[in-house]
Amino acid sequence: MNLKKIITIASVVLISGLLIYGGIVANQIFSKNTKFSQSEVYVFVPTGSTYEDVKKIIEPFVGNMNRFEMVANKRSYPENVKPGRFLFTKGMNSYELVKAMRSNIPVKLAFNNQERLENFAGRVSSQIEPDSLLLLNTFKDSIFLKENGFTDENVFVMFIPNTYEVYWNISAEKFRDKMIKEYRNFWNKERTEKAAKQGLTPIEATILASIVHKESVKKDERPRIAGVYLNRMRQGMPLQADPTVIFAIKKKDNDFDQVIKRVFYNDLFLNSPYNTYKVIGLPPGPIAMPDITALDAVLNPEKHNFIYFCASVDRFGYHEFAATLEEHNKNAKKYSDWINSQGVTR
Repeated sequence: MNLKKIITIASVVLISGLLIYGGIVANQIFSKNTKFSQSEVYVFVPTGSTYEDVKKIIEPFVGNMNRFEMVANKRSYPENVKPGRFLFTKGMNSYELVKAMRSNIPVKLAFNNQERLENFAGRVSSQIEPDSLLLLNTFKDSIFLKENGFTDENVFVMFIPNTYEVYWNISAEKFRDKMIKEYRNFWNKERTEKAAKQGLTPIEATILASIVHKESVKKDERPRIAGVYLNRMRQGMPLQADPTVIFAIKKKDNDFDQVIKRVFYNDLFLNSPYNTYKVIGLPPGPIAMPDITALDAVLNPEKHNFIYFCASVDRFGYHEFAATLEEHNKNAKKYSDWINSQGVTR
């Protein structure tokens, strides 16, 4: 056998070997490598995780970890682990899985209708990495409060209910900083001037809006209710808002899970800065997170001469309004008779 034939045969063998090896490598890289039935799953990698941690996290979703690791090593992933929220779709190959682990997917974080800062921290912590205690301590940081004109009692006004896009692994401080930025954007010049026309600061307007929010779920009625409270404030009257009494009772009992449907006469004497039957003016902080319609109601109140209102028995969810105490007492008796007939004791 001459040298030319030997070279030819060797070349064929080498090429065949390379093709076989290439096929094996291609199969490891580009064949399907997931084992979940859903169309997609999210995997969460906590801050500070190592490559070994990541392997444990994704193992339930990856069909063949050896194939994944081969690609991960070739693409230097073990040295470049990122924390965050990552999307796997059914049928991804190893190359796509490694690529997915480099693409942190933001969270659509939503919140509304929270009663207290503590509830809010719990709601947020269920959607991002920082836990509720860390969030709460960050919100109440004394330096932050002083720099932004808040107190422990009113810092809750900072959070405007909406849906926000953030990374799952955002730090508590960065989340707080994003919220104060959103707060300042919301309280632009136009809204601040509207609040000032009602004799209110943005913080005061939000506190009042929280009462309006709790008084009625009927959004079309909220501007009228806001007008009543503003009329009372201008006359130096106490707000006498039942929702503030309910909040004061819950705060005294340290039980915000209790359901209170009725305020009794004796409740009105509860010593609390949140009891607006005893304290003139606004409570020291919001009694809930007001939604945008409640905030708009305070900024754009209905102009009228009503001073009183009570729940209506003819239009469920709405209220009856009055300009005189005599007229209000008639409405109040009608409601009291009705609620007694319903057997509501608390």
